Amino acid sequence: MGSADSKCIGERGGDQQPVRNNGVYCTGGGGGGGAALTKDKLPMPDTDELERRFTKVLASMDLPPDKAKLLKQYDDVKKWDMICDQERVSAKDPPSHYLNKLKTYLDPKASRSSRKRKMVGDSTSTQVLRDLEISLRTNHIEWVREFLSEENRGLDVLVDYLTFRLMMLRHEQRLRESMEEEDDMRNLNGQLKTSVERDSPRMKRASRHVQKLNMGDSKDDIHVCIMCMRAIMNNKYGFNLVFEHREAISCIALSLNHRSLRTKALVLELLAAICLVKGGHEIILNAFNNFKDVCSETQRFQTLMAYFMNYECFHIEFMVACMQFVNIVVHSVDDMNFRVHLQYEFTQLGIDDFLEKLRHHESEELQIQISAYLDNVFDVAALMEDSETKTAALERVAELEDELALMAEKISEMEAESLAKMVELEGELVELRKQKEDLENMNSKVQEEVSTLRREVSQKSEESRQRQSLLEKQIQELENLANSSSAQASVISGKESTGGAPPPPPPPLPGMAPHPPTPCAPPPPPPPLMGSGPPAPPKLPVGMGGFHAPPAPGSLAAPPDSMTIKKKVNTKYKLPTLNWVALKPNQVRGTVFNELDDEKLFNVIDFLEFEEHFKIGLGGGAGKANGDMSEVDSLHAFGSKRIKKLELTSLMEHTRLRNIAISRRKLDLPFDMVSRAVNSLDLKTLNLDSVELMQRIVPTDVEIKAYREYERERKPINQLTEEDQFMLNLSKIDRLSTKLQIMSFIANFHDNIHMVTPQIHAIITASRSVKNSAKLRKLLEIILAFGNYMNSSKRGPAYGFKLSSLDTLCDTKSADKKMSLLHYIQDTVRMKFHDLNNFDAELRFIEKAAQVSLENIMTDVNELEKGMEQAKKENDRHRDMRSAEGQAALAVLRDFLSNSEDKLRKMRAEAKTAQTAFAEVLEYYGESSRSMAPNTFFAIFVRFTKAYKTVEQENEQRRRLEAASRQAALNQQLAQQQKQQQEQQQVARNNKINVRKQQAYGGEVNYILVFFSVCETNFCLCCLNLIMFPVIEAGHFQETKYTLFSSQIIWR
Repeated sequence: MGSADSKCIGERGGDQQPVRNNGVYCTGGGGGGGAALTKDKLPMPDTDELERRFTKVLASMDLPPDKAKLLKQYDDVKKWDMICDQERVSAKDPPSHYLNKLKTYLDPKASRSSRKRKMVGDSTSTQVLRDLEISLRTNHIEWVREFLSEENRGLDVLVDYLTFRLMMLRHEQRLRESMEEEDDMRNLNGQLKTSVERDSPRMKRASRHVQKLNMGDSKDDIHVCIMCMRAIMNNKYGFNLVFEHREAISCIALSLNHRSLRTKALVLELLAAICLVKGGHEIILNAFNNFKDVCSETQRFQTLMAYFMNYECFHIEFMVACMQFVNIVVHSVDDMNFRVHLQYEFTQLGIDDFLEKLRHHESEELQIQISAYLDNVFDVAALMEDSETKTAALERVAELEDELALMAEKISEMEAESLAKMVELEGELVELRKQKEDLENMNSKVQEEVSTLRREVSQKSEESRQRQSLLEKQIQELENLANSSSAQASVISGKESTGGAPPPPPPPLPGMAPHPPTPCAPPPPPPPLMGSGPPAPPKLPVGMGGFHAPPAPGSLAAPPDSMTIKKKVNTKYKLPTLNWVALKPNQVRGTVFNELDDEKLFNVIDFLEFEEHFKIGLGGGAGKANGDMSEVDSLHAFGSKRIKKLELTSLMEHTRLRNIAISRRKLDLPFDMVSRAVNSLDLKTLNLDSVELMQRIVPTDVEIKAYREYERERKPINQLTEEDQFMLNLSKIDRLSTKLQIMSFIANFHDNIHMVTPQIHAIITASRSVKNSAKLRKLLEIILAFGNYMNSSKRGPAYGFKLSSLDTLCDTKSADKKMSLLHYIQDTVRMKFHDLNNFDAELRFIEKAAQVSLENIMTDVNELEKGMEQAKKENDRHRDMRSAEGQAALAVLRDFLSNSEDKLRKMRAEAKTAQTAFAEVLEYYGESSRSMAPNTFFAIFVRFTKAYKTVEQENEQRRRLEAASRQAALNQQLAQQQKQQQEQQQVARNNKINVRKQQAYGGEVNYILVFFSVCETNFCLCCLNLIMFPVIEAGHFQETKYTLFSSQIIWR
């Protein structure tokens, strides 16, 4: 059989130019249908004309988009070659030339018409079909469309001719089978029987028709018809026509009866292409249903599988095509059940066993198709087993998920505990820092007082020295005056002897000053001794530093007029002291404790039982050792570093230069782009990471001054390093630091809002829930009652207590150290006030609020407001700018402000609400807003609720253990009673035996049954039977003998 296929090549051959058709260059083969080609080549036009004509050529080729895109990438020379090749091709014959010949072959009367025989000429039908196939494959797409048009209906003519040749082929096959049967019968009977079908008039007329029209062989015509179908389906328009022509697809499927394996492979390739199109799978199955009816198959695909498995010679192309077709038919269905059905059809035809034989074939292509089929086979039994395994696995997964959820819950609880512990430690650290500051302030004040006193002492000593020198001077003057007075006295005495005036009064004694004309101040006290040191500082006032001394019994100040005076409680036993921080009566006003009445609970709660559990002996309680905690603060002084030149190429010091180089590599943007992005606030070009990187390398004032000095000296800029040049350019950007801050603020704004808002809501919700909790108020009332019952006899009654005292409830232990005060309070609540057990349900969001710092929230809000004000100022500054960068920055700022101002305003209002709500709940519980933060305040309730739930579980476990112990004791008591009853029954039986023995002696024997029981000591029970045998003579006892008859000891 001659091949009608033309050869595809990639280079020019002879005088034929390769023509591109659907992405493949093919030569126009010989025959009348070939394209007429010329060798002339025109000069290349300009670019616009070249592109226009090349676009027209691509449109005429009807290529897929991907292949057309590939051809558009050719250079101008290749494009011009393609244009020339395409324009040189001209169709030799129109489509009607071939269609008229095919119609003539189909006309039964054509063999009797000389005109029609002349029109057909000497060429055979096979040659006509070959020329048609070449024209369909090589001519322009317009020629193909004309062939398939409604006027010519070329597809219908080609299908009719293929149907006619298939009918002839089936007749030839039946005739061949009949002849083989006749040969067999002739061999058996020795007679020659003539074939009726071979000599029938119909077959004679068909044979004469074929001979007169010079038609070719049916096998060749069918093969070339299939190739014509492939050429038609090679473009989108023709493929759609074939797809909608059901008879054409049926004819293609029936062509599988062709004996050529090459033809079968070509048919299977066309059917597989149709099957891959949406809706094509159903069309192919219908075509094989028609094949089954026409060829009288018992099962669909029976003939195909017979060709596949029972081959005369192994044709690899057919085997690969057949296996590919089976894969597409079976595995291109979405419905799994239908896929299993199709798979089972091929399984019944024996494909599974045959594929096992072919698994190790040397052909790689065939192995790929076989592996594709076997890998996608549905094993229903294995699927059922997998389904059962999956069910068990899913159950196991569910169990593991439950375990994982429990572990996650435990982890979250541990995290919450660790966070609570951190909050607690932070609170203690804050308190210790405050105490440290108070002590430092106190120390500074004392040092100031000491220095003041020293200055005063120094001044007084100086004044005393001055007065002493003054007095010494006055004494010297008085001594001089005394000497002059004594001289005058001697003169006067001489005059007296001669009768003068009376002598003057005696002079003052040494050391005595005469009365001065003006009164003098008394001399100052002597200066202190050298070794005495400065005076002692004043003592610290009581109560400083947060330490409160307990008031003496009866020394409490009288409560306000609106409050009743509480009475002391006199207990039967000495009780431990609850180390709480009591509130004074004037501190209770306006708090929750002003609403509580704990004295009424004294008649509700059984405090006598409480005293039995918590009574202590005469010995004092264990004291606590408080360790001092010191905190060391380290201060790091950052000195300005002198900028020095490195080899006259850098104005930065080495570390700074290296950091700038690293930052520039990370930034990876030219300076012009960086400058435009900064000036226009473009966060798309400079993302948040780049902005933060830029903020770290902003030139300092010292660096800016150095660069300006460098420029004033007119030194060459290109001698600086790239980093220095970059920094020099950065220093020229106006308000660089401010713009980067605004960009960072805009980029982080929404994240900050989303981070701070939930914290604000947690504080608001937690504050309101704690303040409005009625169950918590009742529980605090119970705690106050217990505390006053324990402390009022020593410290007087308390009207309230600090919430930090709740932590001490677990520290106060009972006499046997087995339970704490909180254990007893929880047990009392369970028995007397069971509705308070779930008080923690009213305390919502306290755990989240315990992790929040209101001070940090307000700081964040203030920082956001500062950033917003900065953005507004920058917006006002850019209003008058007309540059492109200024307008771009103005657009960014306006868009940000319009979308963000309301959010910030709302968050500020919510933050104020949180402050107010928290201040109200602090005041309501008697706490100070100065010393109590949310993470400290709410952490108290978090710890208390957790401790309460813990002791609740421990109490429940203790009650279960006590119930089990009581049941065991009861069982033991019942066992002892049963054992005693059995022993008593045994004694009763022994007594009956002894009575029967006495009756056997006729009454002459008296017996005494003596029981020695030591049941009180639980050691043993002794039963001693003494039987006395008296000898009676003449009515009186002559002799009495006692015989020990038996003794029995029963041990318990």
